[in-house]
Amino acid sequence: MELDIQCEEMSPSRWAELLTTMKSCKTIRLDDCNLSSSNCEDLSSIINTNPSLTELKLNNNELGDAGVEYLCKGLLTPSCSLQKLWLQNCNLTSASCETLRSVLSAQPSLTELHVGDNRLGTAGVKVLCQGMMNPSCKLQKLQLEYCELTADIVEALNAALQSKPTLKELSLSNNTLGDTAVKQLCQGLVEASCNLELLHLENCGITSDSCMEISAVLRNKSSLMDLSVGDNKIGDSGLALLCQGLMHPSCKIQKLWLWDCDLTSAGCKDLSRLISTKETLTEISLIDNNLRDSGMEMLCQALKDPKSKLQELWVRECGLTTACCKAVSSALSTNKHLKVLHIGENKLGDAGVELLCEGLMHPNCNIQSLWLGNCDLTAGCCATLATAMATKQCLTELDLSYNPLDDEGIRKICEALRKPSCNVQQLILYDILWSSEVDDELRALEESKPEVKIIS
Repeated sequence: MELDIQCEEMSPSRWAELLTTMKSCKTIRLDDCNLSSSNCEDLSSIINTNPSLTELKLNNNELGDAGVEYLCKGLLTPSCSLQKLWLQNCNLTSASCETLRSVLSAQPSLTELHVGDNRLGTAGVKVLCQGMMNPSCKLQKLQLEYCELTADIVEALNAALQSKPTLKELSLSNNTLGDTAVKQLCQGLVEASCNLELLHLENCGITSDSCMEISAVLRNKSSLMDLSVGDNKIGDSGLALLCQGLMHPSCKIQKLWLWDCDLTSAGCKDLSRLISTKETLTEISLIDNNLRDSGMEMLCQALKDPKSKLQELWVRECGLTTACCKAVSSALSTNKHLKVLHIGENKLGDAGVELLCEGLMHPNCNIQSLWLGNCDLTAGCCATLATAMATKQCLTELDLSYNPLDDEGIRKICEALRKPSCNVQQLILYDILWSSEVDDELRALEESKPEVKIIS
């Protein structure tokens, strides 16, 4: 049994009712429920008396260090079988880390610990690392985003990595590490016996200076499938160094996030080679890079390569215009693997989207999710979009937010949604103005087709 409640204020009677349910739950998720340390005392008892409980998720609650202390009393009991613990943004400090260290040292069932968005600091996480080094600790996933870590944490992390072959996922995003620390971390990862599958280093103060060391991790850790270095100013020169590791035969990367990395169309030559030859690569995010039409055209050429197996491409806010849409359309009509295309916040215009729809309606195209928010679209392209919606049954999600479609455009989209052949299940229409009459039509449409969700 699962208990999954979000954003609900807990009255004493409601809490008492839920406690009865929790006694037999395998999963308890109570994010944003205004819980405090007093609730944790009850949860500790549940952990102690419910051996089937394997996942506890308490993100965005004011638990504080006192709350975690209560929880850990339950976690340290022999009957506890908890595997996944989520305590993101729970107002924790370094004081909680000593208690959590005890759990890591004594509870081999715990495989996931998510404590991001807490002011643990370097001193606190060093204490956690001591717990990780205990032979009883079998941690596989550690999430430490927004924990106010500095470069001083790397020595302790590397020591923990050396002793923890079970570790598969490490997230250190949004901490001020800098190049020197990231270089040291990567050297430790290369030497460690862990089979890391996910490494997230977003917004860590990385430049091209540490990309050679990240590239070495990609070459030496064939287990690494998910790398995110978004929001770091690596530039085209850093990308070229990363691609040396990404292109290595032993690299099996599947997901690569390079959003806001100061990339330009010049870097698309390396990216194109990667997309066209690395058959394991299924998802790439290039959001908020100045790729421009010339860069996008290179990427589209790569997508047409039979070796490309890319399924998701995120190129939102990349300086694209109508000029690249013919190339995108050609790629859509050729690549059978691409399922998700985020191309919003680009000046595609009606003419550009009409070109996209030509590729979208090709039999080879298998797009399921298409995001066209803030693309300078008007009602002028909605007839073509409606035709694509009604004929392309694989298309299940469409985002048209922040475009001045007005009543005329929305009505054309509604006509498509009413057709039995249309399989769109989620239509996103944020910040679009329409009349009360059209609003009534949208609500009626949702009632007649309950499988359709219109988000506005």
